[in-house]
Amino acid sequence: MSGFLDGGGGGHLKRLKKIFGRFDMDSDGSLTHLELAALLRSLGIKPTGDQIHTLFCDMDSNENGTVEFEELVSSITPVITQQSLIAQDQLMEVFRSFDRDGNGYITAPELARSMAKIGHPLNFKELIDMMTEADSDGDGRISFDEFATIMGKSAFEFLDL
Repeated sequence: MSGFLDGGGGGHLKRLKKIFGRFDMDSDGSLTHLELAALLRSLGIKPTGDQIHTLFCDMDSNENGTVEFEELVSSITPVITQQSLIAQDQLMEVFRSFDRDGNGYITAPELARSMAKIGHPLNFKELIDMMTEADSDGDGRISFDEFATIMGKSAFEFLDL
């Protein structure tokens, strides 16, 4: 395999492995359709539903119904860029600044405090609307995956970045 992923002493490959681990929600070493879609969106690759199905089938070379890291690397190397990995790292930094207690989730109080701190205080309705929109699994908190998805949709507009 050649290209930027194997350059620089494997640093980019390590970063991709770290990103893969963040989206492998059940830590089984493979990605489902939804996990793969979220990972690709976080990297700035925004496939439609049909495209994700086709990509998934193409990537799943051993046809076991999931995409393992090696399958991802061999499939994504031609389309991924160093910039998208850097953007993903930057997104994680923003997520950590919102995740005040460092538990891997953003709660409503953390979101309210963080938005006020950056000069965008929210009223109760705005806070509830933001939480509802971002919290796709309905557990009352925002995971990194959910954060990456919502930030991809908003293109950082509410942070003025």
